[in-house]
Amino acid sequence: MEVASAEERGTTERVLSLLGLLQQRQVWTGPELAKRLSVTTRTVRRDVERLRELGYRVEAAQGVGGGYRLQPGQELPPLMLDDAEAIAIAVSLLAGAGAGVTGTDDSALGALTKLDRVLPTRLRQEVQALSRAVESFTGGRSPVDPAVLMVLARACRDHVEVAFEYPPRAGASDSARATRRVEPYRLVTSDRRWYLFAYDLDRSDWRTFRVDRMTDVAARTWRFTPREAPDAAAYVQDGVTSRVYRRQARFLVEAPAETVRRQIPASAAVVIERPGERCEVRAGSDDLDFVLLHVALLGHEFTVLEPPDLGDRAADVAARLGRASGGVRPPGS
Repeated sequence: MEVASAEERGTTERVLSLLGLLQQRQVWTGPELAKRLSVTTRTVRRDVERLRELGYRVEAAQGVGGGYRLQPGQELPPLMLDDAEAIAIAVSLLAGAGAGVTGTDDSALGALTKLDRVLPTRLRQEVQALSRAVESFTGGRSPVDPAVLMVLARACRDHVEVAFEYPPRAGASDSARATRRVEPYRLVTSDRRWYLFAYDLDRSDWRTFRVDRMTDVAARTWRFTPREAPDAAAYVQDGVTSRVYRRQARFLVEAPAETVRRQIPASAAVVIERPGERCEVRAGSDDLDFVLLHVALLGHEFTVLEPPDLGDRAADVAARLGRASGGVRPPGS
């Protein structure tokens, strides 16, 4: 293996320092850069050419007000961050991932995992300390420890098993928390919660776990080879809207799927497109009366597809609502 000479290492460090300076300020003159780097202006020009070869668009302008300027490129090149900047970005990403800001959850977590890969241990400890001082008043989202999200995101990225404590479903005979061992695949977010989509090693099947209910989350030392997996988002949505409930229902709604999706949260039902400006709504509940009334209040014509007894229930509710009107009719009827 070839070992870089002291001169080569010095050149690399100087070029990185030059890049850091160009990212700090909009314009630098050649003499200013030469003074900051303790080199000649000729060396600055050579180092600028090296940056251009690496894909950085460094423009040079002559005359009064001229100098070197770093321009946006076709692709995002590596950024030079000092300790304070890295900490500020990491804490902001932690807050964003945990607070559930619309459209930013997955992007924040993805950026955070990339930053985590190169963040020194000393800075990671500062980030953890500072993140505990960050709060959010965003409503509707079950609170999740950003540090737990980080552990799970890293495990998904690195294909490492995870162990955690998780309570059984409501009504189960054993109310104690049980240790679960899983192969984590994806973190999935809804408008209300974060979920982990994983392969449960003790049950030999795919499972969905609410992150806010997980405790003592820890990555294990065992790596795994990814299995062929179903679509994570679709699996989780079907699970949280239907499979977890004692009873499930299907409706044919006389409205486009796009319209109905704007009326029903993704965490409440699955909306499937059907021919002819119609859609199918699938939802679950321990009491299907709530689902029936929710669909009725959407304001569209609909038909109960399953279960058969829910159709009878719809007829009973319709008759009761008719009687509740007390014979009142709108003006002009």
